[in-house]
Amino acid sequence: MEAKYCKESKAVRTSRVFPNDTNNHQTLFGGKLMSDIDMIASISASRHSRTECVTASTDSVHFLHPITPQDSVCLESYVSWTGRSSMEIFVKIIKENLKTGERKIAATSFITFVAIGEDGKPCAVPAVIPETEEEKYLHQTAPERAAIRKNVRKSSNALATFLNLDRPWG
Repeated sequence: MEAKYCKESKAVRTSRVFPNDTNNHQTLFGGKLMSDIDMIASISASRHSRTECVTASTDSVHFLHPITPQDSVCLESYVSWTGRSSMEIFVKIIKENLKTGERKIAATSFITFVAIGEDGKPCAVPAVIPETEEEKYLHQTAPERAAIRKNVRKSSNALATFLNLDRPWG
């Protein structure tokens, strides 16, 4: 399987923030942004693997600056690292004040997808080739994030076992 460049999976989406997208603080709902992150990351995952993909985990969403109705919001995503069947997608969220033109990174996110083959089981994905400084940095630091994901998944499985729904409560 031939490796692919990060830029081959890049997806970009820019939208306005409307009043119905905001909470009582007049900032973008975090859940709305998280939904948008999952949507654009799924495009990057499918572009890279050219298969069906499912969200395996949302490693992090770090809200750095509030996004308001005066802003547009631009989401940029691409595959930053791959395992055998998994893909780490980096999503950068940039807000732009539409009156002043000031731009800031409002949030960042890492989300993991798994490629699914025709048989419904995880399938192999191509390796990724970083080119830019950002891509190289994210690719170089990805194994550490992958190890953290593995430990968190192990802990989540242990918690789910403990919380067995068949256990009587009360």
